[in-house]
Amino acid sequence: MNNTPTWKKVLAFLIDTVGSFFIFGYAIAYFTGNINTDGFNLQGLPALFAVILIVSYFVVFNKYFGGTLGKKIFGIKNV
Repeated sequence: MNNTPTWKKVLAFLIDTVGSFFIFGYAIAYFTGNINTDGFNLQGLPALFAVILIVSYFVVFNKYFGGTLGKKIFGIKNV
């Protein structure tokens, strides 16, 4: 059984979610021309594509790399 504290799991998830949101969001906004002075604004298909990339990040990293970057920072192992 995994004895990792819940706060570590939650914090790792938040780091992964926020990090992937900004990385993928800015990348898609850059290529679609949706960057503005306040950051970026994605709607419609670009927003859907960002969500697909974020979900894919979690799936691919957990399956092929033994965990996401947030999990690796906190030393959380996949069970």
